Amino acid sequence: MAIAINVPRVNNNDDEVKLVSLSAVVGSRVAAGDVIAEVETDKAVVEVEAHADGYVLAVLGEIDTQLRVGSVLLWLGETADEEVPKSISREDRAAQAGGTTGAAAPTAKANLLLRQHGLRAEQVPASGERLSAADVQRYLDAQGGHGSASAAVPAVRREVSASSLSVPGEVQALASHEKGMLSTVTWHRDHAVPGYIEISYEQAAWLEAAKAHQAETGALFSPLLPLMGARLVEIAKDHPKINATMVEGGRYHYAQVNLGFTVQVAEVLYLTVVQAAEQKSKGQVVSELVELQRLASGHKLSPQQCTGATLSFSSMARWKVGRHIPVLSPFTSLMIAHTAVDEQTGILGATYDHRVLSGADVVKVLKLLSRPA
Repeated sequence: MAIAINVPRVNNNDDEVKLVSLSAVVGSRVAAGDVIAEVETDKAVVEVEAHADGYVLAVLGEIDTQLRVGSVLLWLGETADEEVPKSISREDRAAQAGGTTGAAAPTAKANLLLRQHGLRAEQVPASGERLSAADVQRYLDAQGGHGSASAAVPAVRREVSASSLSVPGEVQALASHEKGMLSTVTWHRDHAVPGYIEISYEQAAWLEAAKAHQAETGALFSPLLPLMGARLVEIAKDHPKINATMVEGGRYHYAQVNLGFTVQVAEVLYLTVVQAAEQKSKGQVVSELVELQRLASGHKLSPQQCTGATLSFSSMARWKVGRHIPVLSPFTSLMIAHTAVDEQTGILGATYDHRVLSGADVVKVLKLLSRPA
């Protein structure tokens, strides 16, 4: 059975990457772990590894072209002559479905709309290889705004067109990391019910803890923020509700804590991720966060180091801002916002999905986080 090697997400803000090199050719055999390609964002080049042994059956990307994150880069097979999976046309899909159109795999956003309206993907005509939210909305509009379920939900918001603006101007193409941010903000807008809460706290205990850890480890810089991130992981282990999201009308508790931690490098915002942080000691989490910051500063993060966050921590203390209200990452319910008023007083806030967490839940987390364990 053929195996797909997909275009990786290099960081949370990139929806597209550029294919800059390709070492695998059709007919060649690769082993799991072999580097088969390199992809590039505006600021970083990362290697793509094969995650299985096999023969290269087909390569779907071309050098120096932009590839969408998640699309198939190449196919691997157990034998060199294995049949390559083929895309099915809309007409063929309609025939297979007995006259209905649109058996294309839905995007995450389309899936949410389908579930909200009690629809099946094969009921809806797809305009491309993937069934999009816009396809679902067009179908709903044609049905008078309803699917098989009659409960009304907010329609997908349509973006403003340039022709509707009265002041002359021109549309500028977004960079890949800007497209990624647009995707994140759109998810936050359309699929969460965000709230925000903040508290002030005395920084003395945390500053002392950071000073002690720095003296113990010989760190060059204060580990205050990584220590707070590690404390958030400890809290999530005791309060799994914060490490969850809402799907199919229920609260989905993640089996591991993937800690997202924002790192700003010039104009690029990375959401670095410590995978399975709950399995690591406080010292290990702190060390990994420090290393992720170092790699981010050189734009050398791997795809795994910036994907899959299940809850996140963000700080703008270095900019001395009074309030920081971050945008939720897709499929998360909590992002901590940290800043400082002065050397004595800090601010801890949280953007949260009110479908998953109550204000009381969030206040409890903030109070726990305001002091070291």
